[in-house]
Amino acid sequence: RLHVCTMEGAEWLEEVPEDTTVEKLKERCLKHCVPGSLEDPKTVTHHKLIHATSEKVLTDTKTVLEENIQDRDVLLLIKKRAPPPLPKMADVSAEEKRKQEQKAPDKDAILKATANLPSRNVDRTVAHHNMRDFQTELRKILVSLIEVAQKLLALNPDAVELFKKANAMLDEDEEDRVDEIALRQLTEMGFPESRAVKALRLNHMSVTQAMEWLIEHADDPTVDAPLPGQTPAEATAEAGASSAEATAGPSSEEGGEEAKDELTEIFKKIRRKREFRPDPRAVIALMEMGFDEKEVVDALRVNNNQQNAACEWLLGDRKPSPEDLDKGIDTNSPLFQAILENPVVQLGLTNPKTLLAFEDMLENPLNSTQWMNDPETGPVMLQISRIFQTLNRT
Repeated sequence: RLHVCTMEGAEWLEEVPEDTTVEKLKERCLKHCVPGSLEDPKTVTHHKLIHATSEKVLTDTKTVLEENIQDRDVLLLIKKRAPPPLPKMADVSAEEKRKQEQKAPDKDAILKATANLPSRNVDRTVAHHNMRDFQTELRKILVSLIEVAQKLLALNPDAVELFKKANAMLDEDEEDRVDEIALRQLTEMGFPESRAVKALRLNHMSVTQAMEWLIEHADDPTVDAPLPGQTPAEATAEAGASSAEATAGPSSEEGGEEAKDELTEIFKKIRRKREFRPDPRAVIALMEMGFDEKEVVDALRVNNNQQNAACEWLLGDRKPSPEDLDKGIDTNSPLFQAILENPVVQLGLTNPKTLLAFEDMLENPLNSTQWMNDPETGPVMLQISRIFQTLNRT
């Protein structure tokens, strides 16, 4: 069931099977809102359907399923703009003449005009470093905001219960974080489901890369071995044990101390679950160049799992260092103060889900997109980004 809108304000629901092509869907929409429009075959080609959330123009030849359109998605039907008329030859000549008159000076002309100016040494490396500072500063901001959020949430009398639920949600999230469509595509090719799940997790849900991995490791005796790390069942059992201890504790000052200690332990468990996961392919590729595994993991962590950037870091001055990533921003800086004074950020810091998002983005920047699109955490991240960009320009 799709919600279709037009630029004129018309709205209605269309029910279509998943194998319906975008072109057929467009015909149905035009038939609904512009009676008699299909008499002209060009009408269909002169309109386009846009997915409202992703702002993507849908391809006529693809099906609803191939375009990953979900139930209750909103589509916008609009008329394509007519291409501008081709300029006349006289206009072209006049435009070329104007461009020649406004042509920028060449290198020789610039050197001649600036020959008498005093020379200055411009540190290009500093300018380049300032452009790269966004990710570094964002990490520092997240580190400091995590500390603030933990303090705020610890004051909540229901904090322990909230984070037990968050811990359980995290277990489910780790267990179920698999793209169902991608998994179905691989299982339909004949790959076992458990093996396909492992391949998708190792390859960031890319069907193509997962398929290559499955073919490459088909005869590998360890292909069905589980991924390293704590299992969700173990984590849930630990959380349940902590829950039982907290319930049995007294509701006095001593009980408050126990609750505080338990909250600290839950924070540690959440942090352990969100530990940085290096891209396995990048690790292998960089180790084959002769680098030590620990160096490679550090390089990928500093450079957000980007293999080329990690290679440059390993070959360069290795700045920032992995230790720098754990340092927060100056809490007295105008930037941090502006972030804390923002009402949206203040409200978000009282939500346990925001803390989980910060922890996740800190160790796994590739997951930033899902938190930016989340209705609870997205507005907070948007405000932080806007404040950073505004102060960075002043």
